[in-house]
Amino acid sequence: MIGIGKEILNYASLLGVDYADVRVVRRQVEEIGVKNGILETANINETYGYGVRILYKGAWGFASSFDFSNYKKIVEKAFQIAKASAMVNKKKVTLAPVTPVKAVWKSSYKIDPFSVPWEKKLDVLFTTDRIMREVKGISITEAAMEFFKEDKVFLSSEGAEIEQSILESGGGIAAYAIEGSDIQKRSYPNSFGGDFRKGGWEFIEELDFPGHAEKIAKEAVALLSAEPLPEMVTTLVLDGTQLALQVHESCGHPTELDRVLGMEASFAGTSFLTLDKKGSFQYGAEIVNIVADATHPYGLGSFGYDDEGVLAQRSFLIKNGIFVGYLTSRETASLLGETSNGAMRADGWNRTPIIRMTNINLLPGDMSFEDLISSTDEGVYMHLNRNWSIDDKRLNFHFGCEIAYEIKDGKFGKIYKNPYYTGITYEFWRSCDAIADEKSWRVWGVPNCGKGEPMQIGRVGHGVSPARFRKVKVGGE
Repeated sequence: MIGIGKEILNYASLLGVDYADVRVVRRQVEEIGVKNGILETANINETYGYGVRILYKGAWGFASSFDFSNYKKIVEKAFQIAKASAMVNKKKVTLAPVTPVKAVWKSSYKIDPFSVPWEKKLDVLFTTDRIMREVKGISITEAAMEFFKEDKVFLSSEGAEIEQSILESGGGIAAYAIEGSDIQKRSYPNSFGGDFRKGGWEFIEELDFPGHAEKIAKEAVALLSAEPLPEMVTTLVLDGTQLALQVHESCGHPTELDRVLGMEASFAGTSFLTLDKKGSFQYGAEIVNIVADATHPYGLGSFGYDDEGVLAQRSFLIKNGIFVGYLTSRETASLLGETSNGAMRADGWNRTPIIRMTNINLLPGDMSFEDLISSTDEGVYMHLNRNWSIDDKRLNFHFGCEIAYEIKDGKFGKIYKNPYYTGITYEFWRSCDAIADEKSWRVWGVPNCGKGEPMQIGRVGHGVSPARFRKVKVGGE
């Protein structure tokens, strides 16, 4: 991969470009899914190709291919696109400086999941599925795993030469109970496919799908006879899974600088975090601290270097409740007179890099989860996302969860079905008055963040522990 990458880069450099980089990427994805006792998904997909970015007279050109024998034509195509773009470009692209390095980075794991026999994987899934189906009242069951492997080489005309290898594992289970038009679902360990992280088969063993199957199935059935959450304004406590999505939608996306500048607007929307707010806007309560951290050992948004060769780093987005920083690229950081904090990533070899979240983490507080609940006189505790909606500026939101628990006099009470909560981003985060400590803190993996046209799927993470918010509107239709 290094050898062919150098050949491609050398040819690009001969064309008199201002800057060029090449990514050579080999990716393998294995997906296995069982539904209602039947093997529904069994896929192994592999792609191998390269992408070329060229900067000429302040304008970008990009082209890609899986045909390595024809790389000169692809380089010339990227160059022609850059030349055409330069003719209509209103403002020249300037790249913030970066120190080019030669480096090798690998994520850590104990057991390569691609070496684990299919029979063993299927046994876990079928056993889990059977346990859920044995619970009376269950109508639909699902159990799935996914494994992701990527080898990538990045080379630039500035002298960068970086090799990276990533291995990720994850999965989840779900049980549905149906009665007429009432459909109730319980998931583990997270909704929409489960949880994912950098690591191997050992993470699947840690999740222990069969050990949680009966519990979630019984909870799904119990929800059928539960009352809907009544509409009210009350104290809300969010579990880690739901808070991770709240951070993703209302903190991660609005801090992407390409959205703020209007570069990314048609699909994923814009942002209310305009440039004048940096350093002064009160995003949340003083206890709210959010960092972009690509260095976490198992976070799905971790790496050694981004797709511009910028070293992975940890930087504050919100500090003591004040908005202090964006997710940036070399191009957007230069507009602020800063250096990039390493947020440029592409979905494979045939996409140009765009600004993506890394691990956007809410730092833990100093209160145990038990004390957080016991100090709540009245409220609700919501668990696991079911649906969500948020406007294109990331201001007004509406989230639904799988289940809610009444909190009364510091103790959990009855369960509610179809719980919802709504709010305005900065009002919601300003109402946060307690965050659970590091004991409850965990990085949750999101392998399916969509952004860009053509669509790119980002693999990101969110470290959170449960948190409490005051005077939140909950319930209702």
